[in-house]
Amino acid sequence: MDDNKIPDVVDARVSRFVSNIEVSAIKGMAMRAAAVEDAASLTWGLPSFRTPAHIRAAVETQLEADPQIGKYALPDGLPELRSLIAKTHKSATGIEVNPDRNVHVTCGNMQGLNALFHVLLDPGDEVIVTDPGFASHFQQIRMVGATPVFWPMDETNGWSLDVEALSTLIGPRTKAIVLVTPSNPTGKIFREDELRRIGEIARSHSVTILLDDPYSHYTYENTDIYFNLASAPELQDTLVYLFTFSKTYAMSGWRLGYMILSEVLKKQVIKVHDATIICTPRISQAAGLAALGEEPVHLAKFEAVLSKRRDLICGRLDALPHVFDYVRPEGAYYVFPRILIEHDSSMEFAMRLLQEAKVVVTPGAAFGPTGENHVRMAFCVDEQTIDIAFDRIESLFGR
Repeated sequence: MDDNKIPDVVDARVSRFVSNIEVSAIKGMAMRAAAVEDAASLTWGLPSFRTPAHIRAAVETQLEADPQIGKYALPDGLPELRSLIAKTHKSATGIEVNPDRNVHVTCGNMQGLNALFHVLLDPGDEVIVTDPGFASHFQQIRMVGATPVFWPMDETNGWSLDVEALSTLIGPRTKAIVLVTPSNPTGKIFREDELRRIGEIARSHSVTILLDDPYSHYTYENTDIYFNLASAPELQDTLVYLFTFSKTYAMSGWRLGYMILSEVLKKQVIKVHDATIICTPRISQAAGLAALGEEPVHLAKFEAVLSKRRDLICGRLDALPHVFDYVRPEGAYYVFPRILIEHDSSMEFAMRLLQEAKVVVTPGAAFGPTGENHVRMAFCVDEQTIDIAFDRIESLFGR
């Protein structure tokens, strides 16, 4: 028996919604890797950068100066942070929103989406997700008794979406569409005409778009083709925009994000947020004030470093054409190569890499049916880790 596998135990006390899901394969592989000495991990989308110095310094000051720093905040966030978020959103999209009616501070986009799924979904409802798409979205949908409906992307056409196929996926129980652009795990940037057409279809069917935005600041040479659908005025009642500080500000452990949403939905989200988390930690909100209060001058460096790492990992993949084929990612910091050598499944291949080469990747099946026979590799890690991982893969499979 695999010592890393915990045997499944059927327990009548456990909800069927929870018992029918598994820990994310991303975290599952990270936990397996923790037991392997000197593993080279490309599995977790955890930026190697430190939180910028001005944010750390501001929080240090607030820890001493603000007697409220360790106390609860209002459920929807500090008023001063919500006001700053509204200004930031207008600067980015041209859309003016009310800080009290349309802004909600979250514990990152995962918690924000979880609250939205509780608000929008009843058991048996459906949510359309891209395939491949983010594994944890599928988990969250299933946890509330709803069903993810997979919208296949076309690998042969650069991981494009068949936008006109969207209408065929919408049924009487469809409540939402989840979009991430640049995409996780493929790095695909969806084009403006595609996104606007998705908006039209969603509006015509009264389906809510949930726009999860972790990666819009990492578009490299493709900045001109990135389009934020939250800037479309006609979609303000149809779309919820979610931004996380985790990637842009290297604040994954601070658990901070926000959503821009209609007043009707915000009133419902507050109920779920209060019942599950009470409030986003005030200390993290202090960090958010510092982050949004200054120009993000660190971003040029972050993106330049990630661009070099993208070149590095793509170059290493190019040297293994008998092992992998891949589409060069346009944004984010993942590459999603197809496995060309003989294998039973993406999980079997990932476990082989871990056990025989001490290299950690995420099996592609975790990202939807189209993800099978692929693996996700994160290039947000340092260059040394990328090189060690590929040196070991080359040693295992040859060049």
